Amino acid sequence: MSLGDDQGYGESSRSGDDGGYGGYAGTGQTRTRLPDAPGDPRRPRSSSRSLVTIVGVVVLLIAAIAFANRGGDTTDDGATDGNKAESAPTAASGERPVESTTVGVPTGYAQSEQGAESAAANYTAALGSDGMFNTAKRHQIVETIADPSTMDRLKAGFDADYSAEFLNALGLSEDGSAPSDSTFVNRTLPVGTKATSYSSNAATVEVWCNSLFGLTGESTTNPVTSGWFTVTLKLKWTDGDWKVIETSQKTGPTPVNADDPVSGAEEIGKAVEEFGGFTYAR
Repeated sequence: MSLGDDQGYGESSRSGDDGGYGGYAGTGQTRTRLPDAPGDPRRPRSSSRSLVTIVGVVVLLIAAIAFANRGGDTTDDGATDGNKAESAPTAASGERPVESTTVGVPTGYAQSEQGAESAAANYTAALGSDGMFNTAKRHQIVETIADPSTMDRLKAGFDADYSAEFLNALGLSEDGSAPSDSTFVNRTLPVGTKATSYSSNAATVEVWCNSLFGLTGESTTNPVTSGWFTVTLKLKWTDGDWKVIETSQKTGPTPVNADDPVSGAEEIGKAVEEFGGFTYAR
């Protein structure tokens, strides 16, 4: 639904308008033209002149639009004027989100509030990935994002969360792999971030997330479902990057579910394999 569908967003809803916005309605003025007298030598107004005028206006408008969309002025040597491009209303702004990746996790953030929020979003996505269900991959992720002072504690905590009993209850093997006729889905999708505290050396960031979790397959008892939750990460600036000190999670905010038809297990599994994830930035 567009904004125009809502009551009060249409042009005619402006105070004082009577539904004739942009016209003459409601002015109280009437213009009358008397008919020509018999034998009057005046000829009717030529329609060809009006047509020529309209065509001319259209050509000028097209030329103006083409000029505005050229993509910026160029210098004498043909190079694009970078200053002009940067000042354009639609130019990108903010800090560059990352400089590199480590074991698939984006790293190398700016020492700024935006950098801390970008780090929190990407670390949340990594901690909510299917890699966490494999011990070796889980340790790599934690070693990449954790501050050295809390690395062992975080490893032990996550190892306890992803126990063999838990994986077995989900229908996964000890290495986190799914049965041959199924695809395991665990994807966390940050929706937005909010820094609740920030200094140049420490930050606390909340990440609002949507998630996909479950097993595809006709015989699965854990079908893929979606959920909503908020992850809070305490970060510390260590050795030129933001690192995780502590994580916590709470349910919601959760919107009302739409009336979209539920897709089949095969379609969901194919989508997860074909649609890659993103590097998130604030």
